[in-house]
Amino acid sequence: MGTVTVEDISLHFNSRGSSPVIALNSLSMIIPDKQFAVIVGPSGCGKSSLLDIIAGLKEPTAGRCKLDGEVINGPAKERGMVFQSYSLFPWLTVLKNVEFGLSLQGKPARETTERARYYVNAVGLASFENAYPNQLSGGMKQRVAIARSLANDPEVILMDEPFGALDSQTRVVMQQLLLGIWEKEHKTILFVTHDIDEALYLGEKVYVMSARPGRIIDTISVDFTHPRRYELSTEPAFIELKRRIQHSLHAEVHKAIASAA
Repeated sequence: MGTVTVEDISLHFNSRGSSPVIALNSLSMIIPDKQFAVIVGPSGCGKSSLLDIIAGLKEPTAGRCKLDGEVINGPAKERGMVFQSYSLFPWLTVLKNVEFGLSLQGKPARETTERARYYVNAVGLASFENAYPNQLSGGMKQRVAIARSLANDPEVILMDEPFGALDSQTRVVMQQLLLGIWEKEHKTILFVTHDIDEALYLGEKVYVMSARPGRIIDTISVDFTHPRRYELSTEPAFIELKRRIQHSLHAEVHKAIASAA
């Protein structure tokens, strides 16, 4: 199972010489098991902080998060994280990077290698399993990071703008790869992005956040069938949902800019 429940989460940061910064304010949401959920919102609205709280990397000031009814009190293998930066070990090969988390779980060496190799193949890097990170492109490094997370068999995968640093062509390929894996594996995914097209192409549900202090201001069901084609972005229903999100975000982006001035 992989149902994530966020209950009235607030997060405050102490700011030197001024009032505390309120990053999140009474934010609640439920992400059902096996759902591909996406969060969009203005810069600085607390999207990454929310993922960190669900991952157990930060403690909220108020409220709590649960996984399948159990309160989250720190990192655990049930929640995998994929960052925008690739976070690979430069001294390990592709295969050894993917094996790393499994080896910490004390699994037999043969089982570890077989499982890691399966996911290296799944992300299309079979011929690069003995390569080192400095021999890979950005998109290939991110594929390794995704394979490593999947190999650990988490119930929930948290993805913080994982394709944000990629060029547009590579980004499309990575979106299609991730969606294909999700359609096969059906892990619960919570994916953060600034890209509305990306949100609608990938997500079953899109949550729109306000400017800081972050809260959910719109929840959009995306009912396009699977497997999805990238040409979906030209269809009237897609364009209408995009307009809705743009409308929700427009005023919030202006608020975010004004608050930073």
